[in-house]
Amino acid sequence: MFSVKNITMIYDIEKENKMYALGGFDLELPDTGLIGFIGPSGSGKSTLMYCLSTLKKPTAGEILYNGKDIINIKNSERENLRRKEFGFVFQRHFLIPYMPAVDNVVIAMDENNTKARERAEGLLKELGLCGRELGKRPSKLSGGQRQRVAIARAMANRPSVLFADEPTAALDHENAFSVMRVLKEYSKKHLVLVITHDISILKDADQIIEMWDGMTGAVKGGEGN
Repeated sequence: MFSVKNITMIYDIEKENKMYALGGFDLELPDTGLIGFIGPSGSGKSTLMYCLSTLKKPTAGEILYNGKDIINIKNSERENLRRKEFGFVFQRHFLIPYMPAVDNVVIAMDENNTKARERAEGLLKELGLCGRELGKRPSKLSGGQRQRVAIARAMANRPSVLFADEPTAALDHENAFSVMRVLKEYSKKHLVLVITHDISILKDADQIIEMWDGMTGAVKGGEGN
């Protein structure tokens, strides 16, 4: 699905002391599966994900998605790609504060009807939210609950690629593993890319890619294989 060739991201490029967030490497990612990216802060994990998702443009290199260059596409094509093909879970949830949890999920869907609402409620229940929690606004939910609403929203339109940056950071281990089970199931028919500092949540990953100083290191098969 993704083919990355010699990707480089340089910050402060005009300055003498340039910062290489990505140092130039190749990477191939499959059409489906749960792929984990792990490494210390500043290793380039988030920058790579932002480049793959078109939220950032690399300094140099090539990114192909289903054989098509997605670095130099028009803004309209980029927006269409994000809306129809990609789903995003950020470290901050970015929920709409005046909307109940279920409506924060429905609003991400292409349609707003009874079927959409039923799907939203189903996703939230699968992620451990139910009953009155579905009708609560973000300010009335815990940090972990808000994050799970954000994950449900990202999955709402069944994106081909789900980008998840520290999706379980706000969760205790029990809920973190519960969320990862949902993402693992989703990855059977889609590609799920997870950035994390916690390797324990990647026990069922199909691949684990280590990153150090803007470069990829070891690529391992997950225990789930």
